[in-house]
Amino acid sequence: MGLTALGFIGGGNMAEALIKGLIASGMDSKAMLVAELMPERRQFLEQTYGIETTADSSQVVAEKKVILLAVKPQALDAALMPLSETFSDDHCMISILAGVKTSRIEAILGDSPRVVRVMPNTPALIGAGAAALSGGRYAQNDDVELARQLFASVGVVEVVAEKLLDAVTGLSGSGPAYVYTIIEALADGGVLEGLPRSVALSLAAKTVAGAAQMVLDTGEHPAVLRDRVCSPGGTTIAAVDTLEKGKLRATLMDAVSRASERSRELAD
Repeated sequence: MGLTALGFIGGGNMAEALIKGLIASGMDSKAMLVAELMPERRQFLEQTYGIETTADSSQVVAEKKVILLAVKPQALDAALMPLSETFSDDHCMISILAGVKTSRIEAILGDSPRVVRVMPNTPALIGAGAAALSGGRYAQNDDVELARQLFASVGVVEVVAEKLLDAVTGLSGSGPAYVYTIIEALADGGVLEGLPRSVALSLAAKTVAGAAQMVLDTGEHPAVLRDRVCSPGGTTIAAVDTLEKGKLRATLMDAVSRASERSRELAD
């Protein structure tokens, strides 16, 4: 199955990110169809990306074989129940619903539906996403590869066992919120020391982005890179000592664990 056509059930921010990324990578906007209930959102997607939209999700199933499910988790039953009669073994459903297991989607659709579960994150909106995915019980290798290609258009993708996707939710799915908090705190520290707000925010954001890029480009452990910045008796090691006393690392680890736990709770 080639990635030549795609249907969406739900036209929110993540669907838009994928639409934008796929068009940028060469996919014809006319090959996509989005089912979205909000008329103003349909109009926006049509005018901005030149894609076809509909208020009827059954039209998507009738016309497209690969479908991205991008509704709110609480709307799962309402979105899928009307499709159970028309969804066939020829279809592949790619779900980005946080905390929703492939087995639950399979149970709603019935028979042996091919389902792939993906946990993306919001930086996909600027082509810098980090996603992980797993195939369901009936998913084929080609389905997993197709989903990988889809999300590779807006960032990096890892294939993991489904039992690990709650941890992915806690780390990269919720992770941007942790980083935004860190950037805000760094900028506030700069303002406290007299920097103009705009300068402090620019320096804080660029520092975080640059440090992350160093980890990716060098492949070295963050601790190694940190040690290179910490001169004996210098300013940085004094600051790191403050971070350790404030239990920054433990707090961030706890945040990942709590978000992962909450993802598991949502699945119950």
